[in-house]
Amino acid sequence: MIEICSNCGNYEWDKEIIENKLRCPKCGAEWEFKSLPLLILTGCSGVGKTTTAIEIMRRKVDFVVLDADIFTGFINWDDEESCNKWVEIIANISKDIIQSGTLVLWTMAGCLDRFPKVYNSRYFSEIICLALVTDEDSLRQRMQEGRGITDENWINSSCDYNRYFMEHTQVGDTKYELLDISMKSPKEVADDVINWVHGKVFV
Repeated sequence: MIEICSNCGNYEWDKEIIENKLRCPKCGAEWEFKSLPLLILTGCSGVGKTTTAIEIMRRKVDFVVLDADIFTGFINWDDEESCNKWVEIIANISKDIIQSGTLVLWTMAGCLDRFPKVYNSRYFSEIICLALVTDEDSLRQRMQEGRGITDENWINSSCDYNRYFMEHTQVGDTKYELLDISMKSPKEVADDVINWVHGKVFV
């Protein structure tokens, strides 16, 4: 919404950004906007992103927690344009929430590399990612016993992705930090994530 010009009604995604202001190329009107970090809690399927998010939402925190999977029913994962649209929607919603001064933490597994490429990423001061990782035995146990997953291809794919996070520092141009949750309870992981958020953006 913040890209809509209240002076001439221009709703196109064509605004110029000059420091903390938007400028309408059609009428020249300018207006201020808030630019804050976009926060992402990532990790492979089954590692505990949703469990952590639910635990955080039970606390009284000063940021919003949302699950990017709410949009996955509209996505064709084999289509690059569809995946880009998914990331664009997440960024679009986030930039509007941030205008109230409230930070947003999304839980999501894939497409991290697409954030720097979408239009709405220009509204964030930076994109900050934290990847949950665990040892392979714990991950298999979480998936098989915790979620009842029996599909070996799914389990092996998650183990491969978990290993990728542990062996690298970024996906495409999107960098991330690691939080090893192998020996931690959901409450301890939630505490760590909350402290990570505060350490990154409330200093």
